[in-house]
Parts: sequence; structure tokens; C-alpha cells
Amino acid sequence: MPTTAKKQTSRRTGKNPGRALITGASAGIGAELAREFARHGHPLTLVARRREALTELAAELTRDHGVDVKVVAQDLAKPDGPAAVVKAAEADGDVIDILVNNAGIVDTGPFADAATDRLLGLIDLNVRATTEMCSRLLPSMVARGTGHILNVSSLSAFQPVPTMATSAASKAFLMSLTEALSEELRGTGVSVTALCPGFTQTDMIDEIQAASSTVRGIPKAFLSKPADVAAQGYRALMARQTVLVPGLSNQITAAWAQVTPRWVTRYVAGFATRNKT
Repeated sequence: MPTTAKKQTSRRTGKNPGRALITGASAGIGAELAREFARHGHPLTLVARRREALTELAAELTRDHGVDVKVVAQDLAKPDGPAAVVKAAEADGDVIDILVNNAGIVDTGPFADAATDRLLGLIDLNVRATTEMCSRLLPSMVARGTGHILNVSSLSAFQPVPTMATSAASKAFLMSLTEALSEELRGTGVSVTALCPGFTQTDMIDEIQAASSTVRGIPKAFLSKPADVAAQGYRALMARQTVLVPGLSNQITAAWAQVTPRWVTRYVAGFATRNKT
């Protein structure tokens, strides 16, 4: 069941900026996205599995920014997860103006060594749940003639990544879905944006670096700060930009992957991986 932080009058005046539903909001980029939306006066619906972490964040945002925050503790990877989230989010007549699909997991290591259930769970969360959330909320946005969707993809969407094969493939799906929808929705008043950060300083990157020798060697100077990623993602969403890659070095990497023959990109990625193992 959803819970709602104590309502306060927004410190901002003028037009209602619209309620944003953010998945994977309990930590990392998701939590920073929640803070960024709250700074701009958006009422929020925060979704993640960990109710305690969500409740603490909701209290912080209500205290610091005076916004209404609803909490929905739910596992989106479960078959009925997205439907349950949407039902809870729209309870009490709330309208979701902005959908932020941030929830996702990463799997590292050789594909042949990975547990099948782990890989299918990754696809359920990264691909199926995101697709279903879009499908359930997009029609009402189109009917109202206004709305935004932010799909948090990754720099890995631009190329295959050995030892992160399923994760990278799921992010490529999200970027392709975003680009297709952005064209379908021209003239409807609804925009779709893919946010494609590189490696970012979060708890997830700590887990990846512990498991992968390839990622472990990345200097901290090359890791993005989640607050910076969130701020850039918010601006891109509001500007109705279709794809954003935060950070100059990441932009160069993405551009290189797009102009280089796929066999070269594939070989370089494979060579780097083989020489780190």
C-alpha cells in the first residue's frame, strides 16, 4: 500500500509542474532524480522495493522542498509489479504527468556462467517492467496532450559489452524504444527521453567493480556524480531532448561507437575484456 508524506504548501508558485513517478528511487541516480524534481516543485510518487529508504527520502524532500511525496513499495520485476504500482500511484485521483523509468540492475561476468534466473530477472526489470510502465501510463498522457517519459538507459546502449552482455543489450532496447516512441509521439504534446550515463558513483558501481576486473580499473575521475547526471537528465527531459549522454568523455565514446564499424567496436571491447581477465 502507498504511503504519503505530510503535505506542505509548495514553496514555488505559478503553474503546477506536474507529478513525477520515479522508479528505483531509493538510492543512486534514482534518489538524485527525486531530489532534482523536488527542487523544481514537482509532487512525487517514489517507487522501489525498500519502503524504509523511500520513507526517509520522502521525509527529506517534504522537509526541504515542501512537496507532496507518495511512497509505493513494490518489486517491479514481479509479473504484477507494474500494474500494482500504477494502481497505487493513481489512487486518490493523482495524475502522473511524468514517468521516470530508472529501476534496473546489472549483471557482470561471462554469460555462460550466469544463473538463468538472474538473467531473466534482469530482463523482467530492465525491459519488461519499463515497457509495461510506458504502456500503462502513455495513453492517458496522449489523451491529455501533455506528458514526459524519461528512460534511464546507459552508455553501454551504444555498443556490445562483453562480460555485461545482457545488461548492455537491455539498455540498447531502452534507447531504441525511446527513439521510436519519440517519433511516434511527435505533435502529441508528449516527449520521451533516454538518459545514457556512463559509469556513475553509486552503490551499484561499487558492486560492479568488485565483480569485474574490467570495470575495477576505471579511475574515479572518470566516474560521473549521480547529482550531476540527474540535473542534466532533468534539463534534457524538460527540453524534450530525445537522447542525452552526460559528460564529454562519455559523449566522445558514444560518438566513436556510432561511426566505427561494428566489428571494430566489438573487437576492441572484446580485446579489452580478455586482457583484464
